[in-house]
Amino acid sequence: MNKLTKITLVLSLILLSGNGRAAQRIAIVSFELSDMSSLPNTPAELQRTASMAPLLHKALRRAGDYEIVFIDADAQKLANAGFGYLFRFHDLAAQLGQRVGADWIIVSQHSKPSFLVSYLVTHLIRVKNQTLAAHYDIELKGNHEKVTYRSINRLAEKVHESIERAGQR
Repeated sequence: MNKLTKITLVLSLILLSGNGRAAQRIAIVSFELSDMSSLPNTPAELQRTASMAPLLHKALRRAGDYEIVFIDADAQKLANAGFGYLFRFHDLAAQLGQRVGADWIIVSQHSKPSFLVSYLVTHLIRVKNQTLAAHYDIELKGNHEKVTYRSINRLAEKVHESIERAGQR
């Protein structure tokens, strides 16, 4: 190999390698609905809550270089002994994340104290040390689709900021 070919090869490898960091792998547990309103668990509210994890998948992909890891519904059900179980026990949520090969796992509840307002209460858990990395409370005023999109996008931004900060340590 001549000198020019070697230089070209080295430069190509440098350019193709980027920053050398692999995309962070994030698993998202399906959101749980905690509806304490006067008319709880309506089909519309159940559908809205079910749409939140897929919306968060898309929002996180837009927010940063993340690989979203799918959690099989059966695996999630097996790991979750009851309502709020994975939300309360970070180590068990992290073990679920580890089984699917994630670096991070997001566990959320959609808490609805009234028909006028609800909250996304979310935990970002670092899988490798099984600890809570961040806690978020995001208020949703109303139940319109636009409110849900905006709130999920805000959650994705907060998750992105937390992961970026963790990467700088």
